[in-house]
Amino acid sequence: MPTLVAGSIASDHLMHFPGKFSEQLLAEHLHKVSLSFLVDELDVRRGGVAPNICYGMAQLGASPVLVGNVGKDFDDYRAFLEQAGVDCSHVRVSETKHTARFVCTTDEELNQIGSFYAGAMGEAVDIDIAPIWDVTGADLAVISAYDPAAMVQHSAECRDKGLRFVADPSQQITRMDGDALKALIEGADLLFTNDYEKNLLESKTGYTEADVQAQVAVRVTTLGSKGVEIVGHDFDPVHVPVAKERSKTDPTGVGDAFRAGFLTARGDWGLSWERSAEVGSLLATMVLESVGTQEYTVEKDEFTRRLAESYGDDCAAEIEPHLK
Repeated sequence: MPTLVAGSIASDHLMHFPGKFSEQLLAEHLHKVSLSFLVDELDVRRGGVAPNICYGMAQLGASPVLVGNVGKDFDDYRAFLEQAGVDCSHVRVSETKHTARFVCTTDEELNQIGSFYAGAMGEAVDIDIAPIWDVTGADLAVISAYDPAAMVQHSAECRDKGLRFVADPSQQITRMDGDALKALIEGADLLFTNDYEKNLLESKTGYTEADVQAQVAVRVTTLGSKGVEIVGHDFDPVHVPVAKERSKTDPTGVGDAFRAGFLTARGDWGLSWERSAEVGSLLATMVLESVGTQEYTVEKDEFTRRLAESYGDDCAAEIEPHLK
């Protein structure tokens, strides 16, 4: 069944700094930072959390429905996503603003400094989830990072209408206060964060780890090179290591790819938490190996081979029949 994925839709302007940010930052002067980094690479790529997730799901044969707000400059991006298998018929087009922009510089240690211009994304509060749910026959709504007010509004709408939803605040945790974060996660089927975001969410809300767990059915926490942890009410905690990588090129979009693989394996294929995390981890590794968030292709035989390399033949044999 279709999955609604609401979130930012943007273009990514990705740059590389041939040095280390840490060597340019003076601890005693952090209160007045004024720096400019001469970069040696620039790639302009399709991006935004929601299209990144949708693209990954479509690569695995799922039926994602993109939900978000764009400008009139979205036509080429729309054509690309639809060709990839993403339903873009419910994307709202602003009459006055451009599609959002993400500008990010990555250093030699894969640290990143980024800025995000909201643009048309600021009109996302005009989007209602329930009508799209009814028309598409969806069974899950993913509320990922974009306009904070819209995220809270969509969460409340899902609770009021009894719609299953995923809370995925990611980058917007830094913009949202404790009350907004509480309102976002309450009643979620899944909560996605990385380990730093997990701690920041707890700090802002005043919740303990147990308090957060009481608000959601399942908490999924990515741990960078240490893998992913999955904790729920009715199963023992699950830990899955990262998939074996062939290179480290650019970390932008890695978390989005993990969500795409995880949600497809769990929701569309009905696999276990462990297998779902393994699919997500391999998809994330494929993004890490490329420049741009939608520049990879899932080939059935190769994907199966890499699953076996990372997680064993049993894993590959279980997942292979689901790949298109």
